[in-house]
Amino acid sequence: MKRTYRIILAVLTLVLALSLVLAGCSSQENGAVYVVSIAQTDGSGEESEFTVTYSDGTTSTFTVKNGKDGEDGAVSAADLYEEYKEIYGDDLTYEQFLEKYLTVSVPEDNSATIAKTLLSCVRVYTEFTTTTLSGGWGGMQQTKGVSVSTGAGVVYQMDEDYTYFVTNYHVVYNENANADNGSNIARKIAVYAYGSQTSPYNSGEKGSDGYDVIEYGSDAILCDYVGGAASLDIAILRADTDDVLNVNEDMCAVTLADGYSVGETAIAVGNPEDEGMSVTEGIVSVDSEYVTLSVDGTSRQYRSMRIDTALYEGNSGGGVFNEDGELIGLANAGDGSDQNVNYAIPVSIVKGGADNIIYNSQNGGTSGVTRPTLGVTVSIASSKYVYDEETASGKITETLEVSAVTEGSIAEKMGLAVGDEVLAFVINGTEHEIDRSFQIGDLLLTLRAGDKISSKIRQSGQETETSEYEILSSDLVSVE
Repeated sequence: MKRTYRIILAVLTLVLALSLVLAGCSSQENGAVYVVSIAQTDGSGEESEFTVTYSDGTTSTFTVKNGKDGEDGAVSAADLYEEYKEIYGDDLTYEQFLEKYLTVSVPEDNSATIAKTLLSCVRVYTEFTTTTLSGGWGGMQQTKGVSVSTGAGVVYQMDEDYTYFVTNYHVVYNENANADNGSNIARKIAVYAYGSQTSPYNSGEKGSDGYDVIEYGSDAILCDYVGGAASLDIAILRADTDDVLNVNEDMCAVTLADGYSVGETAIAVGNPEDEGMSVTEGIVSVDSEYVTLSVDGTSRQYRSMRIDTALYEGNSGGGVFNEDGELIGLANAGDGSDQNVNYAIPVSIVKGGADNIIYNSQNGGTSGVTRPTLGVTVSIASSKYVYDEETASGKITETLEVSAVTEGSIAEKMGLAVGDEVLAFVINGTEHEIDRSFQIGDLLLTLRAGDKISSKIRQSGQETETSEYEILSSDLVSVE
């Protein structure tokens, strides 16, 4: 059964503490002696005694002073190193000792990461006009009103002149509003940096157009709508960089992650219920699945990243970050019956869509997203999970085969044929490995007129590369 999920749009009327962990080992490597354990054996008086046990069965003791301020009395890696040298000599440098015998780990405290990401997070408010009809035998009356919706967004890109914000398309779009001016995009958009305390309010006055006047305050950063795509649920806003830095001179663009993995930290920053920006934390539950959403009145399938991070009305468009503070997605939907099932737009789609919109706006193109149609259908011949011991991470990989090629298409001109196994696409000399079917669609968002594309394939057991094709302006079609 197809299930439709709710969009999460609200409508209104550090210092990381380090701990030393002893590296466990089951045998001695090449006869090397290593630290097995360290324990406090005496803590009386002005000094504490610690006993170190080594892998060859020997022990040693050392003492540290007990201070009142916490500076003394702590066992450091340097203490262990000095003790090691007294017994076994200085055959290892301090750096080699740390690498060989000790592991430095960071407790699960992401406060420092979160603190940094907040410089890139904003609240987003969008203003729409509404018109209602009422009346009876005496005639119909028209009532004009204003509605304001709120979500969130992130600073995507900054240059000397402009700052670009990315948010959800459904934050700036309202199919039931603005009917009087022929556009369903918000007539006014404002963002507020983290730390700004003001919010929009109704002034109680009417404008010359008969609608209520909404005041936004001195902290508001007024934005223009640059473009967007409902099918990606992504929109780009633009403000003068001077206006942004006048509010907070430290505001900065997000750092984009290369990708993400199941089990990875997922930190969401948003504006739930318009009660101020807040942070929730969870993990990536599913790396890619499809959910049905109605963003602009049309139900579509959206490729999404599932997270168990709590999301609420007003989180729409807010950033989802990993433990390094890198953006891995934009929050946009949730399961109303289960708070542990929520969704975000994956970073590859965010980047592809945002770059596409900005490029088109700067090069006299459409105010939205464009991409070519390859004219190829691929099927999944096999799929499996692959675990990498070195990186301690895993991913699903698929074997993709061409099942159909459209006559006269780009794919045919490249030389792709039914039965070919697709290994990679090469764009302007850069190879992009393809091991999931959805990566092809993500990659198409990055193509511009003049780009050259070919494909690495396996035919009859032999790896080869297709002919190169140059993308034409006529190949690019608008994405709704």
